[in-house]
Amino acid sequence: MTPETIKVACSNCNLRELCMPVGLQPAELERIDEIVATRRKVKRREALFHNGERFTSLYAIRTGVFKTCITAEDGRDQVTGFQMAGEIIGLDGIVSEHHTCDAVALEDSEVCVMPFDRIEELSREVTALQRHVHKIMSREIVREHGVMLLLGSMRAEERLAVFLLNLVQRLHARGFSQSELVLRMTREEIGSYLGLKLETVSRTLSKFVEDGIVAVQQRHVRIVDADKLKRIVNPPAC
Repeated sequence: MTPETIKVACSNCNLRELCMPVGLQPAELERIDEIVATRRKVKRREALFHNGERFTSLYAIRTGVFKTCITAEDGRDQVTGFQMAGEIIGLDGIVSEHHTCDAVALEDSEVCVMPFDRIEELSREVTALQRHVHKIMSREIVREHGVMLLLGSMRAEERLAVFLLNLVQRLHARGFSQSELVLRMTREEIGSYLGLKLETVSRTLSKFVEDGIVAVQQRHVRIVDADKLKRIVNPPAC
């Protein structure tokens, strides 16, 4: 896809605090504005980048939701994460200068394209930007540790509870409801991410409904009892 070139002003973006360092001077913001000069629209189910593709840029998600996935040896897609507005994707390509996963839009989306060579150049002069890039990388490491814990030691109910709590928390940070969300990913994709079969995801979600923890209408989920959901993850001490 040919990127649609539009001037983007990070200094006026309502997602600035989520994907850009805070406390920058006006002159520093202007320099970052010059880097982020392109937006790219990605249609639902289209890929932003593919595994093996040459790495050139990081992408700040402006609108929409993405999934990152890799293809397992048996040909199945393994979902490695879900990313939403205000988050940065493409970090996987830094180490080898080629992407190691696919990034696919789960709905019509738009990203800000940030050429990595320009980011590196400016980071040497604007230390706040350099620290911010390091924080993003560190957050990815912490997230991967969390996924390993999730897949290694938690029951199905705990995995799904953590997933829902994390999702609604991230959406709330973006100004959305603290108790309602629309699942942009399928239950099969959730299962792939959580290491669960589709049937297990559906059965566990139905159990949450029966227990009065959530209400579900197709992809719309309302958390009825957040405390019960949290107690699944952190049961009270006997």
